[in-house]
Amino acid sequence: MSAFGDFFLSPLGQQAGVLAYLLFILANTLLNWLTLPRLEKAAPPAEWPEVAVLIPARDEEANITRCLRSLLAQDYPRFSVWVLDDGSRDGTAEVIRRLAAQDARLRILSGAPLPPGWIGKPWACQQLADTAPPTADLLLFVDADTWHTPDMLRVSVATLLAEEADLLSVLPRQVLGSPAEWLSVPILPWAVLSHFPLWLTRIRPWPSLAAAVGQHMLWRRAAYQKVGGHAAARREVAEDMALARLAAARGLRVLLLPGPRHVFCRMYHRLSEVLEGFGKNLFAVFNRRWPAYLFVWLWLGVAFLSPLLALGGWLLAGWPVSPWLAGGSVLAGGLIWALVAAISGLPPALALLYPLVVLGNIFLAFHSLGQTLTRRARWKGRPVA
Repeated sequence: MSAFGDFFLSPLGQQAGVLAYLLFILANTLLNWLTLPRLEKAAPPAEWPEVAVLIPARDEEANITRCLRSLLAQDYPRFSVWVLDDGSRDGTAEVIRRLAAQDARLRILSGAPLPPGWIGKPWACQQLADTAPPTADLLLFVDADTWHTPDMLRVSVATLLAEEADLLSVLPRQVLGSPAEWLSVPILPWAVLSHFPLWLTRIRPWPSLAAAVGQHMLWRRAAYQKVGGHAAARREVAEDMALARLAAARGLRVLLLPGPRHVFCRMYHRLSEVLEGFGKNLFAVFNRRWPAYLFVWLWLGVAFLSPLLALGGWLLAGWPVSPWLAGGSVLAGGLIWALVAAISGLPPALALLYPLVVLGNIFLAFHSLGQTLTRRARWKGRPVA
């Protein structure tokens, strides 16, 4: 074996490899922070195109009022809001009807039965797109658990047009409440901002690296139709990522930007919701490729937890490790999380709590794998297969 191979397999070489990886994603996170345009910086267009805001809602009685009131308060000149009640078992439909009676811009649809071969959310979104007024050149899909500042539509549309994008997705500020949320939800903005070169995909389409967040997806209608709409992702649990990759593969311009000042979301409230939500999503994001999935999550454990163990072992038991490499890795890990928190509006305390977040998500990753392989993954009463 070569001297390089011997070094790579040695404890010192493995420490150096971890530090190199952390410095690489730190550089990518920094590039995303420095080069991505800010929503509020785009110049307004000469004419504002009509927008149809489309919201799939299933069992969202607790969230839908805040979402709809924030959307109806937009200072945008030409828009309508369409909500599809997707077979809710609570009072969602009644809440929407009550609000619609007060504002003619709000319309409610009743979802058709789920056809064979479709996942629930893509089917709901496709029905909304098919019903949107033909005069609307732009389609904005948002989730019912989001809420928005009054200028959200203006800055989103201005940025889409100024950047000549076909799809603009905005990463919301994730609002955290319970300990289960703190230990799970931050991994989503962290993964996007640290591992996806958004600064590079802004320059040229790169399907394998294209990304979007279904909580806010603003499409040019012609581009949405070109990719085949949500029908093209009818079987996908992570339909947002699938559609972003399809759009990039067709040469369309996909732009994902952080929007912590304009879009907010609280995905879950309790541990049971975290387990159900991540149970259906995590494995699906990897297109159910389990070798890559297992490698990624085991590697994240090595990269973010082993430096802490090495540093502790050196301090307490004199382990034969490099404290400089271990300390540098711990510092790099904290800086990555601090940057992600600054970009996405997450609490700064995550820069100190990140080992617990990584541990929590490794558990959720294996939970998601088990739920999918045993076909027990469910969402709001529906099986997800």
